[in-house]
Amino acid sequence: MTPLSFPPTPLPLRKVGEQIHVQCLIRKKWLVLTPEEWVRQHVIGYLIHVKKIPSGSISVEKALTYHQRLKRWDIATFDAEGNPSMLIECKQPKVACSPEVLVQISAYQKIFQAKKLVITNGLRCHVYKAGDWTEGIDEI
Repeated sequence: MTPLSFPPTPLPLRKVGEQIHVQCLIRKKWLVLTPEEWVRQHVIGYLIHVKKIPSGSISVEKALTYHQRLKRWDIATFDAEGNPSMLIECKQPKVACSPEVLVQISAYQKIFQAKKLVITNGLRCHVYKAGDWTEGIDEI
């Protein structure tokens, strides 16, 4: 898999037939290791190991309804009172953090109302907080 700008995260991996599977650090279930899942698991590892966010405060791939359509966020974090603190959209490394991705996370934000938005493809990381966009994983 592509080296990312996030620190390496030890991931439980296993081979099933011709596919590599990864055990999600939050959901504890085995998933096909796609390039997007590679990014998602490294972001989760970063949140837990570097940012020290408790795993119980992280939610992965949960559904929300937007304009009567079911959507699914990648990663969300919550504060101690259960309020949304961060919403993260992950893309595979070869997908740019484009205006289309910004539109996608903005739609989720209308429902979610997180204090911080993050879009990343594992190589680039853009963070929106306090009315400004910044770049870099240290901004998370």
